[in-house]
Amino acid sequence: MPNRGEELPSILIRELKGADLIIHAGDWNTMALCELLQKYGPVEGVSGNTDNQDIKDAFPKSKILNAGGFSIGVVHGDGTGKTTEKRALEAFPEKPDIIIFGHSHIPYLRFVQGILLFNPGSATVKRKQPLYSFGILELDNEIKSHHIFYKDKKV
Repeated sequence: MPNRGEELPSILIRELKGADLIIHAGDWNTMALCELLQKYGPVEGVSGNTDNQDIKDAFPKSKILNAGGFSIGVVHGDGTGKTTEKRALEAFPEKPDIIIFGHSHIPYLRFVQGILLFNPGSATVKRKQPLYSFGILELDNEIKSHHIFYKDKKV
């Protein structure tokens, strides 16, 4: 946003309203998206490879968050060589419980070496994916995660 849509999909807005924390894995395009998300709750994130200098100044390339008793690494995942998943995993020498990454826009949910690797996909830019998507993490005594998929951004 705003390059691929002027507003957030309504299905995403419904979920944001109940979120304790909103995590963005980079490629914000404008700070206006951050400001929009902040209307729904606290926002954390990292910068991505398409972000301008203002966003890179506001958000690091990677960070570790703590929520619900779990450590969460957040990284965009861009780079050369290797897969996005491998770059995301290698971005954190001290392995967190969860790694959220973006870049590929391909939804991904898999435990690797005991770490949840989670790419929510994209709520507004599905690229070659059949559906738009975003992810939900629920952290209580255990990690629960899933994707929400939809065909139309206006849903």
